[in-house]
Amino acid sequence: MSVTGNIERTEEKIQRACEASGRKREEITLLGVSKFHGREAVEEAWRGGIRCFGESRVQEGAEKFSGFRETHPGFALHMIGTLQRNKVKAAFSLFDCIQSVDRDDLIRELGKHREKPERPLELLLELHTGEESKSGFPGLEDLYRALDLILAYPCLSVRGLMTMAPFTQDRGLIRSSFRQLKTAQRELEKRFPSDGRTSWACISMGMSNDFETAIEEGSTLLRIGTAIFGERLP
Repeated sequence: MSVTGNIERTEEKIQRACEASGRKREEITLLGVSKFHGREAVEEAWRGGIRCFGESRVQEGAEKFSGFRETHPGFALHMIGTLQRNKVKAAFSLFDCIQSVDRDDLIRELGKHREKPERPLELLLELHTGEESKSGFPGLEDLYRALDLILAYPCLSVRGLMTMAPFTQDRGLIRSSFRQLKTAQRELEKRFPSDGRTSWACISMGMSNDFETAIEEGSTLLRIGTAIFGERLP
């Protein structure tokens, strides 16, 4: 099936999951995970209605989306993979949001690069909730510390949380992972109420194999790659 056809089929599943859980479709952003897929596939996804894309490598994203922003109004690009410290400067100019903020030293490095920004770089804090995922802050106290650190840098803002559930067929484990993230969101909202640089509105959870469960558990951003673009290129 074509990328456009895959998007249509995915949208139908999203709509059914929203209806089953009493949610509105407009509450959820569909991010197309375009890593390892070429510009042609991205263009087709754009024609199919995708406006937000995710890449896991800075260099690949820079090459693939060169000049894209200027000709595609409303385009947004998120970093969803582990960001190495030596790639931070390039990431600042390329990405609208870094979803995979998973350690204090990365926050410190990000804080060095834009002291007087036109607008702060948006970040999502990654919470470790799955045994198979080795990245992410391990718990609430670590998230609290990370927030204090982010707020020390005017060039940074936090817009929510993200997690990766275990890759398993056990829906109970997946659901537990997503519920941990929602619990963390509620606790962070109590301690750090939303203001100009702090918001907990974005809950990034759900991928091709588990996005319907993620919708049921409150996701506001789905990271979907294979279900849209097909299997990765060799």
